[in-house]
Amino acid sequence: MQNQKYKQTRRACYVGYIAQAINCNLAPLFYVIFRERFGVSRTQIGQIVLVMFVVQIAVDLAAVRLVPKIGVRACCVSAHVTATVGLVLLSILPRIMPPFPGILIAVVMTSVGAGLVEVVISPLVKALPEETGASHSLAFLHSFYCWGQAGLVLVSTGVMAVIGVDRWYVLPVFWAIVPLVNTFVFARVPLVPIDGEDTSGALGLMRSPIFCVALVVMICSGASELAMSQWASYFAEAGLGVSKAFGDLFGPCMFAVFMAVGRVLYGLFGQRLSLHRCLVACGVITLVGYMIAVFSPWAAMSLAGCALCGFGVSLMWPGTLDLTAAKFPRGGSALFALLALGGDVGCSLGPFLTGVVSDAAASGGIVDGISSRFGVGGEQAAIKLGLLVVSLFPVLLIIGVMLMSAGKEDKS
Repeated sequence: MQNQKYKQTRRACYVGYIAQAINCNLAPLFYVIFRERFGVSRTQIGQIVLVMFVVQIAVDLAAVRLVPKIGVRACCVSAHVTATVGLVLLSILPRIMPPFPGILIAVVMTSVGAGLVEVVISPLVKALPEETGASHSLAFLHSFYCWGQAGLVLVSTGVMAVIGVDRWYVLPVFWAIVPLVNTFVFARVPLVPIDGEDTSGALGLMRSPIFCVALVVMICSGASELAMSQWASYFAEAGLGVSKAFGDLFGPCMFAVFMAVGRVLYGLFGQRLSLHRCLVACGVITLVGYMIAVFSPWAAMSLAGCALCGFGVSLMWPGTLDLTAAKFPRGGSALFALLALGGDVGCSLGPFLTGVVSDAAASGGIVDGISSRFGVGGEQAAIKLGLLVVSLFPVLLIIGVMLMSAGKEDKS
């Protein structure tokens, strides 16, 4: 009976993660458009991503005290309202004011929604009565982010092929329907408290060396995932020279599909496997994917490296959440908020570093030397150098997970 009572709640949570995927991945599909039509530089693109996740970090910090005060329902509804408004503003503001500030304003609104979704919905699903284990519920929940990202790319590519790239502004309004409808769903479905027994609090968690390592692992997880996810469309189109439709389908779309497959597989079979070993394996797979994307001389192989990265990062975020929650079973909402903060730091840091390194390499003459020596285009060399720097994050993740595996559970 309990499972049936919360069936609609669970579905609303799944749609919430689809809405989050739309918030985080729609703007990257327009990066080449922003650059060619509005003169937005690679560094400014990196700044857009940075602002996106700095806002989410601020929301993560505020949520430690906000969620217990205003309640789960108010947070869920607010998340979807701000997401809806932000998507509509993304369509309007770049065309009626200076484009870069207009994009930033829209991104701030969508980021508030995305931050609240991450902080509230993960612990909410974990708290719902369920027959299967927590690893299944979190991995399966996060797979909807991936399916949402894949669906976003597929539908958006198809729509732009029909209406033309010049009418890109139709898409944000179209996709705003998803969070708008889910706003009304969350206003009426039954919910459960998510706070639990938070006996240690945020400061108590931060005093634990193992929890601090978990934060570093979350940073590496976010950086590994979002650097490739946010730049895949640009990398394919500008860096590899393929068409936008082909690049989006075999870049960010395949990245999302492989990430979804990884999360679903772990959701089905994860209880039979060692989570530590799976996370280490994911770090290795991600590193190999980055190396293929960066060093392969063939565009198809580089895109295959992007897809392999999607499979590699699939377990990083939900797996680290589950691993840390098991070590700190009384962490409560503070644990999820702080881990989300760490993940969002990585989500901002990875794509930002990619953009900054790419621009610095181009302006510093490094790209010219690489282009002449290896026979690749300047744009291709610049973005590949940016991604090469970010490939350090999966290495750090592997080290962090190994340190966590040696730590003891905190039962206090």
